[in-house]
Amino acid sequence: MLMSSKLVDFNIPELKLMTKEPKELFYIGNRDLINRKMVSIVGTRRPCNYTKDFTFKLAQALAKRGVTIVSGAAMGVDAIAHRGATPSNTIAVMANGLNIKYPAVNRNLIADIEKNGLTLSFYKDGFRATKWSFVARNELVVALGSILIVTEADLNSGSLRSVEFALKMQKDIYVLPHRLGESLGTNDLLEKGLAKPIYNIEEFANQFGKIVEEKDDFLNYLKEKRTVNEAISKFGNRVYEAELEGLIAIKNGYIITL
Repeated sequence: MLMSSKLVDFNIPELKLMTKEPKELFYIGNRDLINRKMVSIVGTRRPCNYTKDFTFKLAQALAKRGVTIVSGAAMGVDAIAHRGATPSNTIAVMANGLNIKYPAVNRNLIADIEKNGLTLSFYKDGFRATKWSFVARNELVVALGSILIVTEADLNSGSLRSVEFALKMQKDIYVLPHRLGESLGTNDLLEKGLAKPIYNIEEFANQFGKIVEEKDDFLNYLKEKRTVNEAISKFGNRVYEAELEGLIAIKNGYIITL
């Protein structure tokens, strides 16, 4: 089991915007991700299919432009945002000690982020999440991002507490447009002029720069005939993400590149 290390001498100017600037942070993974452009994505734990689809595409589009996606590793929108960015382009902020994989349903995702991305926490190993630690986690998620995106939220939801933090920090807030009667929290933000809608994923992502062309070790690995088990043992959830993206197909236990 991986154990967390203390993040020493960290220089993250955004943390000065928090109610109380943290004196220490603990991490597992690639701390260099903190030095990249960061965008925070949060939302409901029970997203509709529309939200699932466009949260994934939004995180994917931003990550392709070299943006690190920050979220809280919770069920729903958080997990989808991490997967859309791929674990190597994401920071998961936890409300507990990093030796605890919570929520358990996201255990494999969190392990993948530890290996390829970055997990952060205020708390030492062994600390179990509390109501107040989730609030602190949400504030850190918001502080790290240059902007906050809320892809779906009900009125009085935890995601709107994140919005309150963003407003205090004077960060721009963006939402996906939803139909009347759906995602009442984000629609209310639009009605009050507190958030801006994202109508075109690619145009929105372009404000963060051009698509970063990188050598894809995963696709190069698949140029030779590989079984699903071989690929999963080396790249984990990237295999299923590539299948969802239409890059590969799985047939008779083998992977076919498309």
